[in-house]
Amino acid sequence: MKRRDFVGLTSLAAGALFLPSFPSLAGEPVELARLLDPVMDAAINKRLADAALNAAKSAGASYADVRIGRYLNQALFTREKQVQNIANTESYGAGVRVIANGTWGFAATNNVSEAGLAKAAQLAVQIAKANAKAQKEPVKLAPQKGYGEVSWKAPIQQNAFEVPIAQKVDLLLAANAKAMENGASFVNSALFQVNEQKYFASTDGSYIDQDIHRIWPTFGITVVDRSTGKFRTRQALSASMGLGYEYLTPKAQDKIAGPAGSDVIGYKNSYDILEDAALAAKQTKQKLTAKSVTPGKYDLVLDPHHLGLTIHESVGHPLELDRVLGYEANFAGTSFATLDWKKQGKPYGSKLVNIVADKRQPGSLGAVGYDDEGVQTKEWDLIKDGKLVDYQKIRDQAHIVGQNESDGCCYAQSWQDVQFQRMPNVSLRPGAQKLSVDDMVKNVEKGIYIAGNGSFSIDQQRYNFQFGGQVFYAIENGKITGMLEDVAYQANTLEFWNSCAATCDQSDYRLVGFFNDGKGQPSQSSAVSHGSATTRFNGVNVINTARKI
Repeated sequence: MKRRDFVGLTSLAAGALFLPSFPSLAGEPVELARLLDPVMDAAINKRLADAALNAAKSAGASYADVRIGRYLNQALFTREKQVQNIANTESYGAGVRVIANGTWGFAATNNVSEAGLAKAAQLAVQIAKANAKAQKEPVKLAPQKGYGEVSWKAPIQQNAFEVPIAQKVDLLLAANAKAMENGASFVNSALFQVNEQKYFASTDGSYIDQDIHRIWPTFGITVVDRSTGKFRTRQALSASMGLGYEYLTPKAQDKIAGPAGSDVIGYKNSYDILEDAALAAKQTKQKLTAKSVTPGKYDLVLDPHHLGLTIHESVGHPLELDRVLGYEANFAGTSFATLDWKKQGKPYGSKLVNIVADKRQPGSLGAVGYDDEGVQTKEWDLIKDGKLVDYQKIRDQAHIVGQNESDGCCYAQSWQDVQFQRMPNVSLRPGAQKLSVDDMVKNVEKGIYIAGNGSFSIDQQRYNFQFGGQVFYAIENGKITGMLEDVAYQANTLEFWNSCAATCDQSDYRLVGFFNDGKGQPSQSSAVSHGSATTRFNGVNVINTARKI
């Protein structure tokens, strides 16, 4: 790596220290023009893929797939009135996965030529045969028809890479200015953009070309009371989305107000970063003088921007079949929701809890047409009327639970990583009956409204947990009465979801997303969204995070 590249990436990381969930920018630093090069040619990729598949079969593979990938990233970082860094990266190569002697083998190469891919395929077969000596049972794949030559493209309106950097920087600096005008002492902002160009081919007869886009605008604000040294922070209430730059063109119909008495604003399919930055500064100033919460039992009214993280940790991860089976145990792995537990028929939640997995949700981070082992994506129920009915699974897992098809949730973070089971979009269905947030609050005698996700902790089996947030408001006798601070709630997964008492209707439904969902060893990162409407949970234990025991 050249010194200027090292310095550039180091300052990039430093600029992200106070931003949530900083995404890694895998790949080599490149000039901006490289990000605007045409997408990969499908005809060329088919020829390259066939070279790998033929080489794998000739070497003794009973099955093979190849993924040719071009991964583009751009990140812009600002602080107050200045740009801290702009980074453009590209990663390009191919990974070949095979089954030989009933065992998986994998190899990757950045030599994207027929000879390079053929060599990688031969190496993958050698690795599989070596692994077979320790294999107890042969790999059993769920049947999968070949789709022939097909393609899928994210339905974006404006490619974020094509928007001039000056325009994007001006928007971030304008957001910083709005925050400073409204009382922020410090502000960092950033804009992350991703384009995954992926070509998949397999011996099943599929040749799949996909073009995937993601975007994430975010900021972090700090307000300091210089007379006391006390400070408070608030992060953006944006969502990372599977959209183009149109997400940053705010539309009035996409704004959803929180309950009366709070000044929270939620965003659906577009985001107003200027409005959110100004509001964040005002709210952060209010947090300096907000009443510290009294510990006890409260009814919680949880905004979608907050509830998404709770869904992710207490439903998304524990229902990954590899965790359930004990295959994923090193990186905060395993699950309480074992196959035996499911057979007992215990309720996961109240009858209002209906949670669905769906990698097709428009605008979601997980939206793709096909997963990374060539399975067409779909929607399926995980929890129905409070009962656990299914898990998330891929081709070599389906037979373990008596099923004959994959759910299409296999993913690798890049061409050089092997694909494995990853969380799809996991969402709580909105209520069927018309219910607004204000109507929900009217039925709360003693409660707390929470928006935004904050720090959290959850155990290895995804059972006992604690969650914070960004802003908190007291609810007394059906009305918001003021801001609170130092709030976190504690529960276990089953108690929490069984306390679900009401959920708003479709008009309040929104997505929240996470760019960096880590899993596996070596660790890989994936992007996933979670949808919900505002939801109430009764009688949840709330602690004061500022009190000493």
